[in-house]
Formats: sequence, C-alpha cells, structure tokens
Amino acid sequence: MVTYQIQKENQVFSGLSAFVLTPMNENSINEADFVKLVDRVCLAGVDSIGVLGSTGNYAYLTLDERMHLTALAVRHAGKVPVIAGISALRTRDVLSLAQDAQEAGVSAVLLAPMSYQKLSDTDVFNLYQTVTRELSIDLCVYDNPSTTHFAFSDELHGRIAQLPNVRSIKIPGVPDDLEEAKARVKRLRAMIPPHVTIGISGDASGATGLNAGCEVWYSVIGGLFPHTTLEIVRAALSGNIKESTRLSERLRPIWDLFKQNGGSLRVIATAAELQDLINSPSLPLPLRTLDGTARKRLIALINDLELS
Repeated sequence: MVTYQIQKENQVFSGLSAFVLTPMNENSINEADFVKLVDRVCLAGVDSIGVLGSTGNYAYLTLDERMHLTALAVRHAGKVPVIAGISALRTRDVLSLAQDAQEAGVSAVLLAPMSYQKLSDTDVFNLYQTVTRELSIDLCVYDNPSTTHFAFSDELHGRIAQLPNVRSIKIPGVPDDLEEAKARVKRLRAMIPPHVTIGISGDASGATGLNAGCEVWYSVIGGLFPHTTLEIVRAALSGNIKESTRLSERLRPIWDLFKQNGGSLRVIATAAELQDLINSPSLPLPLRTLDGTARKRLIALINDLELS
C-alpha cells in the first residue's frame, strides 16, 4: 500500500505501536517487570512503544513515578521510538510531564483531555494549543471517550491537527463493516493535514481500522503478545485484507473477554501474570485481575490460540 510506504518514513506513527502495562501494587511499581515487558516488545520488532497510556495505569501514578517510568522505558527501548502519555487533570501537570518526557528522550507524547469536570470543545482546544506551544517533539491526540467521557468531533480534530507538532490522532474503534469503517476514516482524513496520521485503538477494531486506511495500530494486546499482533499488522499493511481479518477474528474470544470485563486492562494484566511475565498483584486497588471462571477461560485461550 502506498500510504504505508510513505508513512514508514515516520516510524513513530506507523505500523504497530505496542502499549505496555505498568505492573504495580498498592506500595510500588514493579520496575523489573516493566522493563521485562519493554524488552519483550523491542525484541519482537514493533515499530514503537507506548507507555503510560490507559494500560499503563497513568491515572494511578504520581508525576514523579511517571517521570521515572518514562526515563526507564527510553533507556531500555534502544532504537525503538517511545511514545509517553502526559495526560493529567491540570494543564500545569501536563506541561510538567511534557517537559520531563522531552528531557528523557521520548520520540513523541500522547495526550488525552483528562478531566473530572465536563470539558467543552474550547477547553480541549486550549489544552492542546497550550501544550503544543511548549513542545519540541511530536504529539499524538488521544481520543478515548470511554475513559475521558469527552467526545471529539471531526471538526475539533481538524482544528487541533493544525497545531504545531501534532502528528497523529488515536481514534477509538471503527464500525465492524469495512465500507462503513472506510467512510469513517475518510471523513476524518478530509479534516486533517496529510502529515497527520490516523491510528486505530480498541483492539477488536485493529485489523478493520488498518484495512480502512489507518496507518498505525495503537495496540494493548501488542504490548503483551507482539508477535501475534504483528502478523495482523503486516497482513493489513501489505493489502491482504482477507488474511488480516482472519487473524483478527481468530482472536474474537479475547475481544469478547475485553468487552465482558470493562475493557482490556484486567484481561491483559491477568494474561501477563499467567505467562509469569509479571508478579501478582499487578494492578492498583480497587482494580483486580480476573479470577474464577474468567481466569480459567483466559488460560485456555492463551494456550489454544498460541499467543506470543
């Protein structure tokens, strides 16, 4: 696909961006396990690494903890670009995190309009305008209404995409129907400059999003099972719609578990524990990993699907 060849010049916002878990408990972050996950995706050959997104438990960490994790990720990622989340309730904290991320040497930052009080379009535009004025690196707009409870319009995306250093938009899931998904991506594409990529999140929509014209998959499952996810990405970006769809549909039981458990975090953390990649407990209370029947079901799926 021509689009993929063009965008591969900017590795940060193309291909597979693997978002890794931040293993932690009530007392501390498990740094050794975090590094293990970073090393795992680097060795698999992902295009970039995402840290401190929703799977990275950013909302449960102090600013100092986030600064430390960002530096740790960059140190262990080697030549693989790192995208670090800088979302926070207050703009002053976002700016502080942005400065820390730049000093740590990340390739880009990821920003969602995090809030407690409901935000207006003006509030959100001013947030991105303020932050991009202070940035010397690229920024990805994090559109995640399931956690922020803020819904971007394509018009607002278009305005924000004109700001300096905005280089990608991370959109939530697209419709399952490929033609509808293409139409959705096309509508957004018409509103933004050509240098801004569109990335898909919501892992069940990963293959469809790529097949519909997204350049990058910002993937949760890619942060734990990068080889499995890379197969889907390579098929999609080489134009093999049938194969990428088949590989994604094969993981439908995993997507169903995400949906049944309020999202991907609990499932991914449980899977990492089951693979002995991280210690338990691995989530901050009151969050807990799966137990009982759901845990047994996940064990069987990891084995049956040969996730890696």
